[in-house]
Formats: sequence, C-alpha cells, structure tokens
Amino acid sequence: MKVAVVLFNLGGPDNIKAIEPFLFNFFRDKNIISLPLPLRWLLAKFISVTRSKGKAREVYQALGGCSPLLENTKSQARALGAVLKQDKACDFKVFVSMRHWHPMAGDVVQKVKAYKPDRIVLLPLYPQFSKTTTGSSLENWNREAKKVGLDIETRIVRSYPVEEGFIEASAKLVKEAYKKALEEAENKNPPRILFSAHGLPESLIKKGDPYQEQCEETAEAIVKKLAIPSLDWTICYQSRVGPKKWIGPSTEEELVRAGADKTPVIVYPHAFISEHVETLVEIEIEYRKKAASLGVPAFIRVPTVGTNDFFIKGLAAMINKEIGENKNRSGEDKE
Repeated sequence: MKVAVVLFNLGGPDNIKAIEPFLFNFFRDKNIISLPLPLRWLLAKFISVTRSKGKAREVYQALGGCSPLLENTKSQARALGAVLKQDKACDFKVFVSMRHWHPMAGDVVQKVKAYKPDRIVLLPLYPQFSKTTTGSSLENWNREAKKVGLDIETRIVRSYPVEEGFIEASAKLVKEAYKKALEEAENKNPPRILFSAHGLPESLIKKGDPYQEQCEETAEAIVKKLAIPSLDWTICYQSRVGPKKWIGPSTEEELVRAGADKTPVIVYPHAFISEHVETLVEIEIEYRKKAASLGVPAFIRVPTVGTNDFFIKGLAAMINKEIGENKNRSGEDKE
C-alpha cells in the first residue's frame, strides 16, 4: 500500500526579499486576523511592509537572511521517512507543506496526487492544536486538494501534546539542561524551568481553542517524566503582538521574576519542535540579553526535539496507528 505522509509547518522566508510576502501571507490568514477580507488585506499589507523594513528584517538578518525552518523540517521528513521504511508492508513517501511560504499546499497537493497514494496521513508539526496553526493548515490543504480533485482516504493527526516519544525526547533534553544549570549556578538557588510557548490572544482561547490547555498538558507530562523532587517550574508565553490581551504570564514577566528571585532559568520551548526565529533569536538572543540585564544568575535555552530518535519514532508510531485503523475499518489485511 502506498501512503503519502504530509508534514505541516508554518514556513518562513528563504531570503530577505521574501520577508514581506511571507508576512503578508501570514497576516492575511483569517485564522490569524479575523477581520473581513478587504480590511484584513489592507492590514496585512501595512504590517508586512512596515515589519519587513524594521524588526522582522533585523531578526532574519541575525539568522543569515532567511528562516531555517524549511531545512529543519526537511531534515525531520528525511528522518521520519527512514523510520517508516522499516515497515515493509507499506510504501511511504513524506512530503513537506508549509502554510505561509513555499512549498505551499497548492504545489504539494499536485505532487501527492502524482504519487497516486492509497492513503494520505496529514501530520502537523505542532504538538498542540490551535486553529491558527493546525486548523489553518487543514483548511488550506482541503481547499487546495478539492481544486485538483485529490479525493483519497485521508487521516489526520490533529494533536499529540503528551505523545510518549515527544515527552521522552523533551524530558531528556530538559534534564541535560538542568544538570548544566546546577553547575553554572554553583551553590545558588536551584534552576527554574520556564516552559515557553507561543502566545495567543485570550479571546481565541475563550472561544474554545484548546491550545493553552494542551500546552499545560505537555508541560505537566514533561515534569512528571523528569521526576525531579521539588522542581521549580512554570508555563509562560512569548511572541506577543498587537493590542489585544494575550494569555499569560509572558516569558518576559517570568524573567523579571527570576531576576528578582536570583534564580537561574532553563527555557524550553515546548510548543516548538523545530528551531526557527522564536527559538534562535527571540529566546537565544533577546531573552538571554534581557535575563542578563535583570541579574538572572544563569540562562540556558533547551533545543527543540528536532530529529531526536524518540520524537521521530513517536511520529512514526502515530502514522502507523492511523494506517492500521484505516485497514481495520476497510477489512484489509496489513500483509
């Protein structure tokens, strides 16, 4: 059986000139800004033009002029493909589909259709569900698939906030950072773990978006796996934009508290599974600098799970579960 696995991710500009159109695509998304189309278009245009010449340009220049997200996602796709090939009963092919920059769904559905799979599994690289990420990607994929008549049985992994491989990989990375923090802090206060996720407007959560609840579930599962007595930890949210009230506390507020407490911090971006601007610039550069100015004794950023074996095998297990469930319902035998 031929199976197409499609990995969803946000996307990012691949050169300086792509910053403006990428931002325009992002802010034009009705799941990001819920204004009527004419107003949303105008606002997206204004934001993309101004930011591409200012803050956003500075951020991407710090990364060499482009986002590393596509290459990191491709690495994950290759690692996942290698694990899936161990299942001789199915012929798997992994595709990457970005939401707001290339390769976008319109191109990827054509490639999937040409592959002529018997099944499709859609797998977001967002462990926690939000309509702004997974929801938006699914809507876009379905719209583009309908355009080309891609009518093949499709399964969706909507979220996996406490998936065993993801939690195992996260706990191992955090534990390594914890040991390092204890060494750097010497005999001072034990480190505090900040589970930092991308923020969302509070209004979106009140409408039923499960993102915040699932972020909490992830953090709690990692803490349980760590099994460190009297562990000092909290959840916080980064990347606030706009005038709306956002869920909190913010990561900046937690850094202020850590500085006042003279407590070392370990920042783990538990809602991100690939390195990109929010981890490599916002956390590693901006928050590190802020922590130093606040007198935080030590600051350690935990890397994302990336291609960690536990994480990739966890993704593969979820895909195989979906395929198995499909076969059981259709009465087919795996052999």
